[in-house]
Amino acid sequence: MADEHQFIEDGLQRSQIDEFFADELGRAGYGGMDVAKTPMGTQIVLKAEKPGMVIGKGGKNIRKVTRELEERFNLDDPQIDVQEVDEPDLNARIVADRLANALERGWYFRKAGHTTIDRIMESGALGAEIVLSGKVTGARSRVEKFNRGYIKHNGEPAQEIVDEGQGVAVMKLGTIGVTVKIIPPGAELPDDFEIHEDVDVEPVEQVAESEGVESLLEEEPEEVPDVGEADEDVEVPDEAPEEVIDEDVVEEVIDETEEEPVETGDVDDEEPEEELDELDEEVEAEAEELLDEMEEAEAESDAETESDADEAEEDEE
Repeated sequence: MADEHQFIEDGLQRSQIDEFFADELGRAGYGGMDVAKTPMGTQIVLKAEKPGMVIGKGGKNIRKVTRELEERFNLDDPQIDVQEVDEPDLNARIVADRLANALERGWYFRKAGHTTIDRIMESGALGAEIVLSGKVTGARSRVEKFNRGYIKHNGEPAQEIVDEGQGVAVMKLGTIGVTVKIIPPGAELPDDFEIHEDVDVEPVEQVAESEGVESLLEEEPEEVPDVGEADEDVEVPDEAPEEVIDEDVVEEVIDETEEEPVETGDVDDEEPEEELDELDEEVEAEAEELLDEMEEAEAESDAETESDADEAEEDEE
C-alpha cells in the first residue's frame, strides 16, 4: 500500500475508534484519546472524567472494550491506559457533551450557552467560543455564537494550542451541532510579550562627533594605488603633452577647415523658379481652351433655341 493510502487508512481508523469510545463511554465523561503503535502492540490513552466507570467492577468493562477493539478494528494486542481529567471544564470534548445533554433536557440555548462559557472562563481559560448550529428555536436553522476572552482561528496556534470538541444534541425539531473551542491557561501564544522592570541594560556606545561627515571631508583623500601587473602593456608617455602632439598634422587639419565651402544654394534656388514658370504657362493654355469650348457650346445652344421657336410659329399659322 502506498504511503498516501496508508495515511488515509490510519486517519479513518482513528476517527472510527474515537466514535466507538464516544458511544461506549459517554456516561463516563469521555474526553478524547491518543493512539500510538509500538512494537509490543497498540497503546491507547483514554481521558475520562470518571475513570472508575471506564474500568468497571474488577476491570470487567475495560476488558470488554479491549475485546471489541480487537474484533472490530483488527488491532494487535491493544493496551488501554485510562487517565482522569484534572479540570473537566477545560476539556472541550467534555464541555460539548455536557452542553448537548443540557439542550436535550430542555434548557434554553442562551442560558445554557452563557452558563457554560462562564464556567470555562472561571476555570482559568484564556479564551473560549461556543457555536450552536441547527434548529435552535424554530423550524428555520441558524447559528448562535458565544465568545469570551481571546481565541485563535487560523494558523499553527489554532491547531496546536486551541482545544476543540464537538457534540450533537438530538431535539424534536432536528439535531443541533455543538462546537466548543478553549485556550487553556498557561498557553504560550506567538504574540505574547513580557515587560521586565528594573533590568540593567548595557549602555549603547554612541558615535563620537569627530567621526561625522565634516571630519571625513577634512581628512586627506587616500592615495591612488599603483597600476598593477594587468596594466603593464599600456604605454604611458613620459614626454610633456606639447611635445607629443605632431605639429604637421595640426597644420593640415587647420588648412582643410579654412577652405571655403562649395556654394550649392544658388543651384537649388534656380530650379524651382523655372519649373513654376512652365507650370503657369500650361495652366493658362488649358484655361483658354476651356473658355473657347464654353463659348462654342453657348452659340450652339442659342441656335437650337431659335430654330425651335421658328418651327413653333409655323405650326401655329
